[in-house]
Amino acid sequence: MQRIFSKGTLRKYWEKYPETEQYLKTWYDTAMNATWKNPHDVKLTYATASILKNERIVFNIKGNSFRLITKINFEKQWIFVRFIGTHSEHDKIDANTI
Repeated sequence: MQRIFSKGTLRKYWEKYPETEQYLKTWYDTAMNATWKNPHDVKLTYATASILKNERIVFNIKGNSFRLITKINFEKQWIFVRFIGTHSEHDKIDANTI
């Protein structure tokens, strides 16, 4: 079981963009109940996830309309939400360092 920091970030986002609520809740529930030991395990659950350097993984939300960037510490089973935004907002940042 994972520990996710922070659901509040996701909640604030879906309150601002209600069309993302169910998608982010589904991602949250799936991630909370996962036991991902490495990036390959993540890809088994989310085939479209992009594995980046610095422990970053990008998840496509709502048919790739939105992007969720996380930093995952597989050893401790911690997931840090680093960014959530539209696909175009994502294109303006460096997902490897955010």
